[in-house]
Amino acid sequence: MNTLLIWAQANPLPTGAAATLLLAVLVTLLRTSRTPAAVLVASLAAMACTAYSGDTSWRFAEHRLGMTSAAERGAMFAAAELALFSCALMARQNLRGPQGAPGTPGLLVWFITGVQVIPAYSESGIVGGTVRAVVGPVMAAMLWHLAMGIELRHAKPGAGSQSLPAVIARELRERLLSRLGLATRDRTAEQITRDRATARAVQLASRPKLRRWGSSRLAAAVARSGVGTDPEQLDVMMRMLAARRGAGTLASVELRSPFEPEAPEVAIEVHRVPEVPEAYPAIEVHVPAVPEAVPPGVRLLPIVARPEPAPIVPEPVAEEPSPEPEVHVPGAQEHPWYTIDPTEYPDPNGTGEEPDEEPEEPDDDQGYPDPLIPQVRADFPSEVPGVRRLKDTYGIGQPRAQRIRDELMGVRA
Repeated sequence: MNTLLIWAQANPLPTGAAATLLLAVLVTLLRTSRTPAAVLVASLAAMACTAYSGDTSWRFAEHRLGMTSAAERGAMFAAAELALFSCALMARQNLRGPQGAPGTPGLLVWFITGVQVIPAYSESGIVGGTVRAVVGPVMAAMLWHLAMGIELRHAKPGAGSQSLPAVIARELRERLLSRLGLATRDRTAEQITRDRATARAVQLASRPKLRRWGSSRLAAAVARSGVGTDPEQLDVMMRMLAARRGAGTLASVELRSPFEPEAPEVAIEVHRVPEVPEAYPAIEVHVPAVPEAVPPGVRLLPIVARPEPAPIVPEPVAEEPSPEPEVHVPGAQEHPWYTIDPTEYPDPNGTGEEPDEEPEEPDDDQGYPDPLIPQVRADFPSEVPGVRRLKDTYGIGQPRAQRIRDELMGVRA
């Protein structure tokens, strides 16, 4: 601590510049609301590394640049440190602006850092210069970079710098990984071993002839690949082997030349052909006139839905009486005075004379409507009786029964 105070008394200008820079940084950090503790500590460490770099610049200005006057050195020695700090602030502003990247100030930060490495090696040699360069300008630039949030990957996850050094570094990294066989990421050691053994087995199996040592190596590679227990690995090996064995036919595959013009696609538009009456003359067809189904002046009866006919039950057939044997009455028992009326006691054998046919009923035209219609409606409220039923029920003739039925059907319609 005493040494630091003695150095501050002997070098008032660097001490004042460092104090001013420290005060400016503290004011900036205090104005920022809710600054994390990590940012505060990184800022303090960056200021300490900047002061370390300032001491190197002070000594280099005296020994190499010939600035013997303290006032001259005080005005000039901290130019690089101030430039580094200002470029860091501008890079932060560019990152938060519409540009979204540090831009040129970000590149200048690393350029100034590289220039400040030269005084460190000039003052302290290879060993001491390395310590001065790393602890001074290099760590100061990195800590200011992180404390101010200039790191693009931290500000925007997934974004990468598009500067030339960053692009070259990414390309070299990817090419080195590909050269080492590490192009496929996130693989376990077991999977890497299986993939290598599968590639080796395909290489040996594609040879036309194998000696004894080749067969043993092929068997060992197949065993290490694990295709016997892993169907997916077996499928990969078979596809690789098929592609390798069929590579000779690739040269004979017929392909269309890319320089040949493609055949134009012809679009065909289909239109409906208009009808031409002259091309298809009408054919005259003589159709006979349809006769009138109903003569004029005839009254039609309405169509009535007829109920389904009742099932026909066969009438029982009367059994014919068996003939009784004739009994001869003796003459002494005959009563000549007793006679039998044939109408009162009909002959059971049917040998008697039947009466003549029933005389036809006279035409009982009672006019329209028939006076029996109310009686028929009362007797048959839910159906229209047939002609035979009307004849049997009311003892009327066929014409009158037919007329009553027709009138009932016309009334119900």
